[in-house]
Amino acid sequence: MVFKRLLGAMGAGGPSVDTVLDGGAVTPGGILSGQVHLQGGSADVEIEHIGLELIARVEAEHDDGESEGAVVFERFTVGGGFRLAEQARHSVRFSVSLPWETPVSELYGQPLGIVLGVRTELAVAGARDKGDLDPLAVRPLPVQEAVLEALGQLGFGFKSADLEHGHIGGTGQQLPFYQEIELAPAPQYAHVVNEIELTFLATPAGMEIVLEADKRGGLFESGQDTLTRFTVSHHDVGARDWNSEVDGWIRQLVEHRASYGSHATYGHADPYAAGSGYGHHSAHGSGHESGYGSGYESGHVSGHEGHRSGPGLGTAVAAGAAGLAVGVVGGLVAAEVVDEVGDFFEGDDDEGGEED
Repeated sequence: MVFKRLLGAMGAGGPSVDTVLDGGAVTPGGILSGQVHLQGGSADVEIEHIGLELIARVEAEHDDGESEGAVVFERFTVGGGFRLAEQARHSVRFSVSLPWETPVSELYGQPLGIVLGVRTELAVAGARDKGDLDPLAVRPLPVQEAVLEALGQLGFGFKSADLEHGHIGGTGQQLPFYQEIELAPAPQYAHVVNEIELTFLATPAGMEIVLEADKRGGLFESGQDTLTRFTVSHHDVGARDWNSEVDGWIRQLVEHRASYGSHATYGHADPYAAGSGYGHHSAHGSGHESGYGSGYESGHVSGHEGHRSGPGLGTAVAAGAAGLAVGVVGGLVAAEVVDEVGDFFEGDDDEGGEED
């Protein structure tokens, strides 16, 4: 067990903390559990507050280009109100619910290049210090997995995944960012689109699925973006032919021809009402309201970088069969993603203290 000595606000000789998450990836809206292990320092202290923060690496667009930062998207209080004796050990078990819009960071055990973490905060005698930082693995919900698998079987290929700061207009989005999964078009659509962008916005009742197509331009016209939204229930996962369903969504997306605006507009009827099955709304333009918000920690900005590619999605990653196809350099990309995740957490740890 590796304890992190809290040296920032509490000074040398303060307590140490080690947060251990229970094994395995969790799902959006699912339960994250584990234990916070404390070890006393050189004197007795009052532990006023033990908190957990969920953080994500998010990209933001602004006038000067793009930058990256760490966004705290949920906070929990899991303990406090006790005395920790000198050199004593104390453990606090926790169980918290993840937000339904928590991004998916892996599929079939393969990382997608999405960086998520759980950071522990300790408050002692009025001083707060952010100590332990642990990577968080999130696997898709059954409906998300069904949609991704259908896209793979239809011939779409995984390009990259990232988190974009801002909101998709007209949706029920709750978090200050959204996940974008960029897909290379299937052969039957390659002549009309450059790529498809997919966003899941989960709720307790179901899922908003936002699809955006970067459409190819013709001889006398430039390319345009088209955006549509569909809603499905969690109960639909075993009741639909997902290949046909998703192919129908793509056809509606690429065949839509209308004037294009700068923001998406959707209806606000209950998409999960009894008898509705799923809803469909169309719009044009990006619908993405970008910009910095209060949750964006500019201290983590790493400069202007483009999208990073992750490894392939779907069962093709593991078995070379169904699922979103792996690129030629899939192995190299996967290694880069692992290094990137490690660098992110290592950099944050350097700010919080040092290992014993």
